[in-house]
Amino acid sequence: MKEMYPKNGRVILHVDMNSFYASVEMAFDPSLKGKPLAVAGNPQERRGIIITCSYEARKYGVKTTMPIWEAKKLCPELIIMSPHFERYRAASQGMFDILHEYSQLVEPVSIDEGYVDITDSFTLGSPLEIAERIQKQILMQLDLPCSIGIAPNRFLAKMASDMKKPLGITVLRKREVKNVLWPKPVVEMHGVGNKTAEKLNSRGIFTIKDLAEANEIQLKALLGINGLRLKERANGIDDRPVDPEAANEFKSVGNSTTLPNDNSNQHELLLVLESLAEKVAVRMKRKKVMATSVGVTIRYKNRQTITRSKKLLNPISQKEDIYEESKQLFLKNWNGDSVRLLGVTGADLVEKEQAVKQLDIFSYEKDAKKEPLLEALNQLRNKYGKGIIESAVEKAPAKDGQENSTSETSFSKDFLDFF
Repeated sequence: MKEMYPKNGRVILHVDMNSFYASVEMAFDPSLKGKPLAVAGNPQERRGIIITCSYEARKYGVKTTMPIWEAKKLCPELIIMSPHFERYRAASQGMFDILHEYSQLVEPVSIDEGYVDITDSFTLGSPLEIAERIQKQILMQLDLPCSIGIAPNRFLAKMASDMKKPLGITVLRKREVKNVLWPKPVVEMHGVGNKTAEKLNSRGIFTIKDLAEANEIQLKALLGINGLRLKERANGIDDRPVDPEAANEFKSVGNSTTLPNDNSNQHELLLVLESLAEKVAVRMKRKKVMATSVGVTIRYKNRQTITRSKKLLNPISQKEDIYEESKQLFLKNWNGDSVRLLGVTGADLVEKEQAVKQLDIFSYEKDAKKEPLLEALNQLRNKYGKGIIESAVEKAPAKDGQENSTSETSFSKDFLDFF
């Protein structure tokens, strides 16, 4: 069996759950199977937004972020359900428990997908046999479908898992990149979003082959260092290992300040707290991370120091959100005595682009309402340049001023703790 594994390379699986939220609801209530189902915010209201939907619903054209009224128009028989995040978290934990039976090198990248390095798992069978066993075990034990990509690196495994859904298994070898991947539109490549695709298209790069053969100097000028990374991916090159420790890094960005005088004026202390929240937001913006917990530090005039933190429902990075959470913590824990030092910390950081949000009824629709504004801003930036409109946080000065600041940063990927 070892002969079916590369002597010097890796064998990596990308396991991607199919229509996860909807599938979990069907597993919980088998009477829903085979029916068009959507999980949505405010299902009682026509203005609610579709969070995810079953493949039966997708056949009618129902899509994520679509208003419920529009989805119902396309599919009058559509069943709408409110989200049950505890169910999804439990199902996700069950899925990752199964993956750990086949390898200790398991890296979650979201609540419903992860990478598994099975290079040293040859005693369990061939790569294809292991993928088939994983898929069957998840289906039998959890009643959930998944698709699996098998490849020599993470990028190709991710591309492979997207090729057959639901319940597909795809092997993608590096020698097949030119025939299988190169003809595809560049927007279908993992790591290339719509905006990046538009930029590439504007330079005559329309297919993955075009990207693979693109001029490196032009790519770097257009997309920075990410352009060079994307070219490597387009050529099937990806040296990133599967890192199980990536899910266990819990660090933070924080700012604290010693007050000029011991102060017990609530209004003035809240102004200091607001200033600290702004500085934390600025630094998180630069590092392109979001916080899934917020903490405050209070040091009294007698040097007694307390630190309190709160796990958040959703990742945040905006000053207003950080201030509101830290304000609540401060008011709840401040005893009214004079304060010598205040601190605000954003912790359990996640990469902004990969942050998985718990789509509750309120936050999901709030974000969806912002889409038209964000789209308009993107159009202005594309036409007149990135600098034409930027948020106050993006334009903030680089220095933190006179405050004492301490920070540590890393990318937490423990998405299971989001819920």
